[in-house]
Amino acid sequence: MCALGEVVHLWQRDIRDDERCGCGARFSGCAFWRRVGERAFGGWNHVDVDRVHALRDAVERTRHIPRLATAAEAPPEVHEYADFYARVYAAAAEVSGAEVVVDSSKHSALAHVLRWAGDIDLRVVHVVRDARGVAYSWTKRVSRPETDGAEEMTRYSPGRSAMLWNAHNAAFGLLAKRGVAVHRLRYEEFLAHPRSELLKIGDFAGLRLRPGDLAFLGNGYADLGVGHSAAGNPMRFTVGRLELRRDDAWVSSLPAKQRRLVGAVCAPMLRAYGYPLLKEESR
Repeated sequence: MCALGEVVHLWQRDIRDDERCGCGARFSGCAFWRRVGERAFGGWNHVDVDRVHALRDAVERTRHIPRLATAAEAPPEVHEYADFYARVYAAAAEVSGAEVVVDSSKHSALAHVLRWAGDIDLRVVHVVRDARGVAYSWTKRVSRPETDGAEEMTRYSPGRSAMLWNAHNAAFGLLAKRGVAVHRLRYEEFLAHPRSELLKIGDFAGLRLRPGDLAFLGNGYADLGVGHSAAGNPMRFTVGRLELRRDDAWVSSLPAKQRRLVGAVCAPMLRAYGYPLLKEESR
């Protein structure tokens, strides 16, 4: 498998802004991505980023999901936009020698676009976390190392985060109803049983993992090597031992008023995913 990071941001942050790859090098100086660009487009300089952005605005927005999900046939713009991603995936697979490439973009609208790409075997791992934990995470100030600390990650208010949590999770559920293979995984279950959950993901991806493939996992930790994640969480720069622990800081750090707000807005889906709404329910 080859992890590519959040390819949805590659066009602006990497091709245009030349931010840092997960390996630490600038995108333009990363040998892996340079080879991918050559195979996919004859070089990244041949990619019309303005055209990619125009297509994104026309088809890859949350508001477009109902149209993407119900259309009998996608318009040409959808196929053109999906082709940019298909070419990156195919080139990355060739350069890395991987059977499966992983795009962790997380944009539900992008997944709905990619389902129309006939040359992509799209399989979605839908990772769900308690909406209150997600809301708290989005309030924190986190610098973006790829900008040498000049910028911070996007932040959302708990109310907006709750609305986005509902919209994106519902969209991934709708994707499954449209025939796309979707494997749902709760964040808490993954942290509790990372080895068995990774074996399930391997099966879902069509790979039969061997015990040695998970040798990087220890008792409560993972040993990480250098990767080439194009964009994503700052943790993508981590090399070496990473502690695996469940982060429940939101229970004490998210103000009670905001906790109740997010819980009320997301209540139906929290229940559907098996999350308790009250402390008493978790006993």
